[in-house]
Amino acid sequence: MIYTLTPNPSLDYVVNVKNFTQGKVNRTASENLYAGGKGINISIVLNSLGYSSMALGFIAGTTGDAIEGLFGSYGCTSDFIRVSEGANRINVKIHSKKETEINGSGIEVNQNEVDKLYGKLDNLGDGDVLVLAGSVPKSLSSKFYENILKTFSGRNIKFVVDAEDKLLMNVLKYKPFLIKPNLPELEQIFKVKINSREEVAWYAKQLRDKGAQNVLVSLGGDGAVLITEDGRALYSPVPEGEVLNSVGAGDSMIAGFLAGFFNTGDIDHAFKLGIAAGSATAFSPWLATAEEINALL
Repeated sequence: MIYTLTPNPSLDYVVNVKNFTQGKVNRTASENLYAGGKGINISIVLNSLGYSSMALGFIAGTTGDAIEGLFGSYGCTSDFIRVSEGANRINVKIHSKKETEINGSGIEVNQNEVDKLYGKLDNLGDGDVLVLAGSVPKSLSSKFYENILKTFSGRNIKFVVDAEDKLLMNVLKYKPFLIKPNLPELEQIFKVKINSREEVAWYAKQLRDKGAQNVLVSLGGDGAVLITEDGRALYSPVPEGEVLNSVGAGDSMIAGFLAGFFNTGDIDHAFKLGIAAGSATAFSPWLATAEEINALL
């Protein structure tokens, strides 16, 4: 079973504005509400590709109710922890000549609610997959993901981590199955400016040397690099298409990679399906469907 954990879910308000102008009154051409957050996005794309998953995370207030309802409308299954105070954040995504995002900070989560999450994670066992994705509420520490891996790493669970900075670096000692930094995150980790695909591969290999089994680096319109557990460096460009939306493209890449790997056990196929899924979402108004993904594959 695949489980996704989104510690900091959001209600994503996505608007299209023909010519967004800062400091002026702008009128939308269209607007939509979605359940948001990296793990939630991964679960939705997995479900479209025919793989069920259980989504975990913290929800609160009326926005939490909306997140749960919208997520369920995709036919996805969740077991969210209800937080006693506050409400989930609302993220505003403005699609215009350039994309602009305004992301909220999130809810306050206390230790009792973290303990409830651990109680749910205690059900995971041999062969399960746990995807830890995105930021954590500001009330939780940068060791939040590390503590989860420390507690459950002896159970033959495959861990996938998509997070920034210390949240990611702290887990490497527990040898996660897959990590997925993007190019800016890779540059942030090593405090360098990366100028070539070869440099991407070199720095990705450093993360593999620190413990990650497979390192998938998304490069936006320039494709992706994968460093495999056996040390190979794979590169793929992206298919040609018009980019309509970058939100969720990296999450879709993870979903495609997992679907490809668990269907065939072939890491090369997983990489290709990940590229197809990430690109299909970039070419779509929101998260891509299986039909759109397979057309690019």
